[in-house]
Amino acid sequence: MHDHSMSRQRFAIISGLSGVVGVVLLIVSFAINTGPPPQPSSAALIEFGRQHFASVLWGAWMQAVGPVLIVLFAFALVHLSGGTQRLSGWMTLFGATVLMTVSLIEIVFYIAALNPEPPALPFISLRLIYAIQHLYFMVAAPSLFLPLGIVLLRSQVLPRMFAHLALLLGAGFAILGIAFLQTMTLPPAVTAFGGVQALWWLAAAITLMVRSRRLDHSPALP
Repeated sequence: MHDHSMSRQRFAIISGLSGVVGVVLLIVSFAINTGPPPQPSSAALIEFGRQHFASVLWGAWMQAVGPVLIVLFAFALVHLSGGTQRLSGWMTLFGATVLMTVSLIEIVFYIAALNPEPPALPFISLRLIYAIQHLYFMVAAPSLFLPLGIVLLRSQVLPRMFAHLALLLGAGFAILGIAFLQTMTLPPAVTAFGGVQALWWLAAAITLMVRSRRLDHSPALP
């Protein structure tokens, strides 16, 4: 029994570290890859890509790897909560898959935009990035946060506040997705709201590590 409890504690700590590292990678990726100036011409985009070639690629790498670690943390929360056999748990897995797909597609066009030939490719890639960003608010974030919030509501792995905040975040993203559906390029204030979810993941990961000892007395994993 003691060995089992220690394994749960260790599992929680490693999972929390995964979430923290994932968030840090995302924050650094957005810091070094700030994006081109507003309404750039094709020539300006090509020049931006030439000047920021390395930072865009490293930012793309971090934005690809970071969500993988965050998704691993989300799966760990479902596992620790005993939600792997519930519909909310399965829908959390589905939502994480959707989120990763949307993120990776966006990163593809980050990299494609660095190609100077044909000259129209950077401009087209940027427009496709703007289009894909809609999917994050419409389906990717809500499909992950809403079921994860339901999973956490039925668990003592994290304080109940995190479940409520996850549900609010999921609903907030969905509402913004509908409200700005007809805005082809999302305003900076809306896209900045996407950064709020990073704070949730970071706080949840740190809290899980702090509370890992309490898992010794929680129900066993299914």
